Amino acid sequence: MRIVSLVPSLTKSLFDLGCTSDEVVGRTPWCIHPAEHVSNVVVVGGTKTPNLGKIERSKPTLIVLDRDENPLEVYQWAQSKNIETFVCHLKHPRDVPSMLKELGSHIGKNEQADYYSNGIQKALESIPAIQIRPVVLPLIWHEPLMAVSPEKYAGGIIEAIGFKVPRLEEGGTGYPIVSARQIVENQIEGLLLSSEPHEFALAEGEAICDEVESISGFRPWCECVNGEDLTWMGTTTMRAISCLYEALKHRLPTQQ
Repeated sequence: MRIVSLVPSLTKSLFDLGCTSDEVVGRTPWCIHPAEHVSNVVVVGGTKTPNLGKIERSKPTLIVLDRDENPLEVYQWAQSKNIETFVCHLKHPRDVPSMLKELGSHIGKNEQADYYSNGIQKALESIPAIQIRPVVLPLIWHEPLMAVSPEKYAGGIIEAIGFKVPRLEEGGTGYPIVSARQIVENQIEGLLLSSEPHEFALAEGEAICDEVESISGFRPWCECVNGEDLTWMGTTTMRAISCLYEALKHRLPTQQ
């Protein structure tokens, strides 16, 4: 099998499931894990701007895509060339186990896929039930300030560990531009500052909190979080659930 992956988190998942650099033959420059393996894989362009010529020269038998990350035209091109595709579209970590099993079936790695699928399910089940869920906003970009909605994977994993992510817009892209006034109006208690795609500094979060406090008298808290834990779906999900919970559990109400 010859696989081109245009999804960084799924490139890592392919190697975690047991693929080698003889099988994964194309990637994006943001496919950086596992470093010792991806260094041997040809870069065929970015997630949004893949080079179809380079992909074709890689002679793939499977192209791995994500509906949100990759252009529809790449999928349509693969179909026109009769190249098999695997298209991921996840909204919550609870969707990951079935996705990994499907991917494992595509690439003949069922046993490894079952290992990660079961591990993710156990990680989700290990999170204590939260009766009163603090309202938090995962921030992913600065100037303009942008957040993630609950229907996106990053919002879903934050809700899975016990928080509530507000829906700031109906429809839209799922990545709303945010104002201090909206933070006040939605009674947001905490801001989660992702390390990617924008690498937030704590000082940037505190400046946003200053603005919120100046117009409302209430000051939200803010915490820096690992962007890969927040957005890298797939095998990373198993570790990310517990890592995010451990990093943020002091912000959750004490369970009786």
